Amino acid sequence: MKKLLPIVALSMFSLGIANAQEEKIDVETTKKIRQEGLQNSKVMDIAFHLTDVNGPRLQGSPGYMKAANYAKGKLSEWGLEDAKLEAWGDFGKGWELNKSYVAMTAPYYRPLIAYPKTWTAGTKGKLKSAEILLIDETDTLGLENYRGKLKDKVILLYKNDKIQPSFKPDASRYTDEELEKMATATPTTTTAPDTAFRSMMQAMRRTNMLSTKTKDMAKKEGALALLSMSARGKDGTLFVSSGGSYKATDPEGLLDIMLAAEDYLSLCRLTKAGIPVKLELDVKTKFYTEDLKGYNVLAEIKGTDPKLKEEVVMLGAHLDSWQSSTGATDNAAGSAVMLEAVRILKTLGVQPRRTIRIALWSGEEQGLFGSRNYVKNHLADPKDAKKSNAEGEKVAAYFNVDNGTGKIRGIYLQGNEACRPIFTKWFEPFNDLGAKTVTIRNTGGTDHLSFVGVGIPGFQFIQDEIEYNTRTHHTNMDSYDHLQPEDLKQAATIVASFVYNAAMRDEKLPRKK
Repeated sequence: MKKLLPIVALSMFSLGIANAQEEKIDVETTKKIRQEGLQNSKVMDIAFHLTDVNGPRLQGSPGYMKAANYAKGKLSEWGLEDAKLEAWGDFGKGWELNKSYVAMTAPYYRPLIAYPKTWTAGTKGKLKSAEILLIDETDTLGLENYRGKLKDKVILLYKNDKIQPSFKPDASRYTDEELEKMATATPTTTTAPDTAFRSMMQAMRRTNMLSTKTKDMAKKEGALALLSMSARGKDGTLFVSSGGSYKATDPEGLLDIMLAAEDYLSLCRLTKAGIPVKLELDVKTKFYTEDLKGYNVLAEIKGTDPKLKEEVVMLGAHLDSWQSSTGATDNAAGSAVMLEAVRILKTLGVQPRRTIRIALWSGEEQGLFGSRNYVKNHLADPKDAKKSNAEGEKVAAYFNVDNGTGKIRGIYLQGNEACRPIFTKWFEPFNDLGAKTVTIRNTGGTDHLSFVGVGIPGFQFIQDEIEYNTRTHHTNMDSYDHLQPEDLKQAATIVASFVYNAAMRDEKLPRKK
């Protein structure tokens, strides 16, 4: 068997060269796409409306529905057909923050950088003054020492973390060496476990267990709120998301407030030293239970080829966000790129052979709910959840953008080696814009996985991280001002070209065996 491997490898390599040479690109249309996407872009105006104008887009909230209807309206305005909001199933309660004020009033006055977590209760419409109760325990057994002492208190779990200075820049782009390593990766390439990361995750799990036990006891005893601190936030940046349950049958969760690390640790030092600390809180939240369903936004550019128009090329991004900012890099950026990509194609009046379908997903942040349920409802074989049905077999490809504001540098093959020469050829007109890397590697955490899971070719583009993991992803800093206009223009242009190429090929993209 081993003696045959070099021959097989040589045959695959030769086939790859042949495919690359045979792959056809409409040069004139590609030039027009570049011109429209780079010189007449509307991507930042779309992003502005999804962020500054709209506000947060938490799943099930009025903000999400407002953004979804904006997107639907623009798609219809540009001439796409069947623009609609499609229910994918039951989600649960919506939630919205209407007011938030948190300050320390003793031993002196200081406003605190704070943000309530989603799906937690407020202070019932009143300004509350409360003392902090420090719980200084390392395991849940010690909680019994505080039983009967939590009523009307704000609970603080003691931490003595040290904030480390940053010796690396918040923002970065992939280096040529990093991209080359990705391009030459093999399916067997592995990364050694990150011991530090593993230790951090274990510590977070222990903390979360204590926090959950404390929260349950605090709610039963009538505590006012629980304070939290993000394990990786500093410099006033809060990594804040969920604090309560969105299930329709679950009660409102105890008010859980994320504090900036600097404020949280200051409160810990003061209370640990025996200095009485008081807070003022006025937090108003609202739950929505009238409509428990989740909705995706869908629209199409109809195919024109009599034989191929029933086949579909899909592009998508998730529209929902968390609540502490306007969700610019996660993921108004991706949604704006996809909206701009179809605007480019409609503006140019292209006549795709296959139908092009855009989808903006909801419920991604809670578990890829929008895309997974779309696939389940439309594309998956009910007898075998890992295979596509007849409708799913007609999906030629799915392309996704969900890694921030950075420009596209390449694409993840998700193990689908047969697509390498095709995508390499498609990237050639954009090599001068920094996009050419095609890697066999998989990437996770985004909606393309819903399609890959049933055998449909699904792909996420490689993007420069910029400040994604250090500053904007799920934080109170994820605002319009952190978007990079030239990067988003480049991304939308490349997506438009990829989608057009996929819609015009004689054959669908090859599927991974």
